[in-house]
Amino acid sequence: MRDAYIVTSVRTPGCRRNKGAFKDTRPEELLSFILNAAMEKTPGLEKKDVDDVMVGCAFPEAEQGLNIGRIAPQIAGFPIEVGGATVNRFCASGLEGIALSSMRVMSGWSEVAIGGGVESMTFVPMGGNLPRPDPEFTAEHPDLYVSMGITAENVASRYNISREDQDEFAYNSQMKASKALEGKLYKEIVPTPAVKFVQQADGTFKKETFLQDFDDGIRPTTTKEGLGKLRPVFKLTGSVTAGNSSQTTDGAAVSVIMSGERVKELGLTPIAKLKCYTTVGCRADEMGVGPRYAIPKLLKLAGLTVDDIGIWEINEAFASQALYCIRELGLEKYMDRINVYGGAIALGHPLGCTGAKLCAQIVNRMRERGVKYGVESMCIGGGMGAAALFELCD
Repeated sequence: MRDAYIVTSVRTPGCRRNKGAFKDTRPEELLSFILNAAMEKTPGLEKKDVDDVMVGCAFPEAEQGLNIGRIAPQIAGFPIEVGGATVNRFCASGLEGIALSSMRVMSGWSEVAIGGGVESMTFVPMGGNLPRPDPEFTAEHPDLYVSMGITAENVASRYNISREDQDEFAYNSQMKASKALEGKLYKEIVPTPAVKFVQQADGTFKKETFLQDFDDGIRPTTTKEGLGKLRPVFKLTGSVTAGNSSQTTDGAAVSVIMSGERVKELGLTPIAKLKCYTTVGCRADEMGVGPRYAIPKLLKLAGLTVDDIGIWEINEAFASQALYCIRELGLEKYMDRINVYGGAIALGHPLGCTGAKLCAQIVNRMRERGVKYGVESMCIGGGMGAAALFELCD
């Protein structure tokens, strides 16, 4: 089986739902822009040479429905011969898109493919616009439809993750992100056009565009004391707050993936190879434990141990579940390798985009630090975990 090379991996900023820079920017605009940005950053590659585009989206309806994986490339100017599909594995959708594109290259079915993800949580709310769970199955298995916040509370109470530890974890995420923002270290971000509607003197609104070049959910002024004063959101006597949970966010990210032959033809220097990807199921009412099971499964497939991994991106859906997984996996001794520029508590969790966003983050961190192996992992609504192994190219 051939190797799948990631030659370009970029993302838009992540911006707060309803309040952030992308609140008036449609998801097709975010995705089509970042597709074009990725192409521009891949010298010699023409749009006609891309075989297919696989786009993750957790709630593919309304503005991000009708197969946004096909529509956005058309908006971006790809030829009609270039196909596109929308992939849904909830929080791992973007990583699933990258994995599917990589497998096409590995199998020899494609020479060039693009994998990515998009989510506008402003335009399409968590859960979608009209969720309709099966009434009979819901009566027997309500856990499959439970609020993600309640699953985080379940993890905290079942596995003794204290409020203080959750707030400490959240504080560190914000501080790492604030330091990275100040140092302009998010090299994977492409300044992205954002739309706003400005009221005119006559009462009408004019559409204007500006460039957004940073994640606008980062809070440099966060304090432990301030986090400690926040009330629980999902359970009156709980410990999960807005401050120790991921931010709901808008954004898009993509990776250009090629065979070794095409890399040589174009004279490109790839960043990394996707070596292995796996998923696993777990109890839906504690879905946050997913990485605790997906990561060992991944490492066993790859013949590696946690000690071999130089950098980690473990999605911070909630501090409670991230902390639990880190402790169970014996990773506390490697905290300086985990989410080194902050995680979703500070940077946001744009659902279907997150897996692709974390890919852009981890491969660029690997290149920056000269780290051979990196692992990306996340929990998934409905009770799953996903994990991917990346190897830095020489």
